[in-house]
Amino acid sequence: MDELSLKKVPFFFMVDFLLEKVEVFLENEIEEESLLIDFQNFKNIKTTEAENAEIELKILSESAEIYRKGFDFVQENLRQGNSYLTNYTVKTEIAINLTLKEIFYHSKAKYKVWYNDEFVFFSPETFVEIIDDQIYTHPMKGTIEASIENAVEILKNDVKEKAEHFTVVDLLRNDLSMVADEVQVDEFQRIDFIKTQQKDLYAMSSKISGKLKPEFQNKIGTVMKTLLPAGSILGAPKPKTLEIIVEAENYDRGFYTGVCGWFDGENLDSCVMIRFIEKENGKLFFKSGGGITHLSKFADEYQEMKNKIYVPIH
Repeated sequence: MDELSLKKVPFFFMVDFLLEKVEVFLENEIEEESLLIDFQNFKNIKTTEAENAEIELKILSESAEIYRKGFDFVQENLRQGNSYLTNYTVKTEIAINLTLKEIFYHSKAKYKVWYNDEFVFFSPETFVEIIDDQIYTHPMKGTIEASIENAVEILKNDVKEKAEHFTVVDLLRNDLSMVADEVQVDEFQRIDFIKTQQKDLYAMSSKISGKLKPEFQNKIGTVMKTLLPAGSILGAPKPKTLEIIVEAENYDRGFYTGVCGWFDGENLDSCVMIRFIEKENGKLFFKSGGGITHLSKFADEYQEMKNKIYVPIH
């Protein structure tokens, strides 16, 4: 990736959660038969329109017992001071009346990828953008059902959600400082509206920026290796929290919560691979979760995990 970006050669990449698997595709290697991409600044699809379809999405196993086991393990580590924010996730079996490719075409999101009929995701979350040696990140942390009265005010003032958002902003500001100078928070607690078939949500985001240090300029691979895993889907402090996650979760995340991006030869746009459906042995699993703090209540977190099982269509 460094070699390509130093030569200003456009490419698309995917890095899994544990930085064990990296896929890199030159522009002429991106074939619709195996990889579909729909980013703001890059698409390899002939049409973005799909015929309207009634989407029938069913949660087959809510895995409350499995969720509880990992949740309690995370809470114990939080009590012991091993972490102060842990992003805990589970995989839930679903049934849907569309193929993974049809889900790609029907869903609406800032970032969409379908890969080899193995997985599809429709992510609202930017990881980092690099534009003219300026680097930007947009941590998204905190959601609420939009139908709740005064939902925006409740979200902005909820003690637990606020603590979680402050932690992630602080974490990512520190992360950016490893690769950039003059790091600052440009926008704090912005509220975005996310429309889904099941229920509409509000999500809370912030914007952080800095100027890439000379030794990181035009080195996309080195930047990614330094910043990953993404703080918003990991927690803090990062090394110990990663150990907790690997033990608490009863499955391998794989590319879920990894990062993918498009480098156009000059600038980079990348996203966190969330809102993720994966095919395993002919079954479909939706991977979702959220940040756990010492203030977290089991019922609320379990509900938030389920709220995130949706396909965003208009």
